[in-house]
Amino acid sequence: MLIVHIADITMFYAPASGGVRTYLDAKHRRLGLNPGVRHSLLVPGANLSNENGIYQVPAPAVPFGNGYRFPLRLAPWRKVLNDLQPDLIEVGDPYLTAWAALDARRQLDVPVIGFYHSDLPLLVSNRMGNWFTPNVEAYVSKLYGNFDRVLAPSQVMADKLRGLGIRNVHVQRLGVDLNTFHPQWRDPGLREELGIADDTRLLIFAGRGSKEKNLPVLLECMKRLGSKYHLLLVGSHMPTSVPRNVTVVDHFCPATEVARLLASADALLHGGDQETFGLVILEAMASGIPVVAVAAGAFTEIVHPDCGLLCQPNDPLAMAHAVRELFGADCQQIGRTARAHVEHHYAWDSVVSGLLEHYRAVLGHAPMPMRAHG
Repeated sequence: MLIVHIADITMFYAPASGGVRTYLDAKHRRLGLNPGVRHSLLVPGANLSNENGIYQVPAPAVPFGNGYRFPLRLAPWRKVLNDLQPDLIEVGDPYLTAWAALDARRQLDVPVIGFYHSDLPLLVSNRMGNWFTPNVEAYVSKLYGNFDRVLAPSQVMADKLRGLGIRNVHVQRLGVDLNTFHPQWRDPGLREELGIADDTRLLIFAGRGSKEKNLPVLLECMKRLGSKYHLLLVGSHMPTSVPRNVTVVDHFCPATEVARLLASADALLHGGDQETFGLVILEAMASGIPVVAVAAGAFTEIVHPDCGLLCQPNDPLAMAHAVRELFGADCQQIGRTARAHVEHHYAWDSVVSGLLEHYRAVLGHAPMPMRAHG
């Protein structure tokens, strides 16, 4: 049997990293069950090593970077790719590893796909102001214009890339682990653990407390909702000064713990208006709870009207109204509908099948197994 060798390369892979690592780990597991595909994953590490097809390439740690490492030298990455001799390379970040993959393409004569996970111009503008936006957009246009195909996790991101003059852009949505995130992990004792009454409406947000998550909007919303509602904030870099009806778990939690907390809440609350996808939205719906989020970014694409409510961005009053409207309906039924929706549209198996279609297209004549297993 002809085995097609796919190599993923990214610096977005750390113990506490989010959506990119979730995507790569899910993909690595499923491709590992496909006898027609070999999958290698190149990520930063302290030393050169290989375990079960995950190759760590030496890169210095980022100070206060939650375990992230930032590659500074092309040569080690290029060498591992040359040694592996993959048939296709997928790039998961817009930094040095992307250029290493393009260098390897010239030497190996293989196609390279770029997956645009993060909106780089927006991230830079949030942290450094709009002065740098034209230069960053020019950089993104130059880099992603070099790839044989570009994948974006949402239509809004695909449109931004096309607006920068990048062609051959395709939407490839991400998925959710339907076993890890499941209503069966609901813990009836969570309210007692939090010290709140059984009839209190329990809301949750899980993720990093970065600026683009707009957590002050959630906190102001909770002030307006009052004592009958309680919000659980879960993740690193959370605010320390919060209203009395907010509890903070200010550290990274493993997926199993996030799954327990999501399934035990009544609804997810999300104020981020710049999300390229919003994986926690899918995780909440898979856990059987509805969503209240803002009508911005990718949320207008992934929050189906039967699965929750969207409100005006950056408007705590509008968010509070949406929360009350949600609880005026049958929340449990909406949660069941949300679960069924992600089962149908966002299972990782169907995501990996879509990826294999993209790989087949860029490989051209090479036969590509089209079924993902597991």
